[in-house]
Amino acid sequence: MPESENSEARVLDSRSLRGLAHPLRIRLLQALRRHGPATASQLAERLDESSGATSYHLRQLAAHGFVEDDPERGKGRERWWRAAQQGTAFDESLLKDRGPETRGAADVYLHEIATVHQQELSTWIATRSDWSDEWGGASDMSDFTLNVTPEELREINAKIHELLDGYRRATPADAERARIHFHAFPQKND
Repeated sequence: MPESENSEARVLDSRSLRGLAHPLRIRLLQALRRHGPATASQLAERLDESSGATSYHLRQLAAHGFVEDDPERGKGRERWWRAAQQGTAFDESLLKDRGPETRGAADVYLHEIATVHQQELSTWIATRSDWSDEWGGASDMSDFTLNVTPEELREINAKIHELLDGYRRATPADAERARIHFHAFPQKND
């Protein structure tokens, strides 16, 4: 996937969260990150939306620094967009923000990300037979239930993030994009 000059994750603050927390904006940003630069019309076709809606929401994403013009593409009035960063980091302090707009945006954002994860997993299950046995055997869909303290759960999260960060490198020739979803949360004993 083509990367923007800045491939670092964008850490959300209350202003940028409010700018991103819209279902179409999240999908637009995801499409640019996954497929590379595109025009509003191309994104409208890909996402089955109107080009007016995609154009408006791309400008909103640009105002918040999530997308930017791609100066290497486009002629005349044709405007190409690219993701400004290749990831987004959610700061848990946003859930404690006293402003109802920020808390509401956090809820929208988290629900939309959970929906994206569910859709990606469903797509994998539906298309698994299209992949080689080697790739099918390398996939995983596990869940674990542990009795841990909040500190231990934070430690688990940090270790998994550290492990995954160790795989950020130049892309080997035989590599494919792999999505790794990780969810860690407490659950009441019923």
